Amino acid sequence: MAEIIDSTRTFSIKNELERQMKNTLTDVYNALLEKGYTAIDQIVGYLLTEDPTYITNYKNARAEIRKIDRDELLKAMVKHYLNINQSVNSKK
Repeated sequence: MAEIIDSTRTFSIKNELERQMKNTLTDVYNALLEKGYTAIDQIVGYLLTEDPTYITNYKNARAEIRKIDRDELLKAMVKHYLNINQSVNSKK
């Protein structure tokens, strides 16, 4: 017999975007490590300058990170670092 569920699932574009950014950033990080780079320094260099040469072409990492809006990535990283819940603290 089918179980009756009273709650409604919600879908948030913002959460999906952040999940995709995290997955991409993790893949880029791992590609940099595999190639022997100091991954954090390389990613920070890219974020500060938007110069794609900080990111290796290995495993298509350079092309993948360029698909991410840098401003959105920085906002998500700061939010995560500060452990801020966007829905509670968002004010424009």
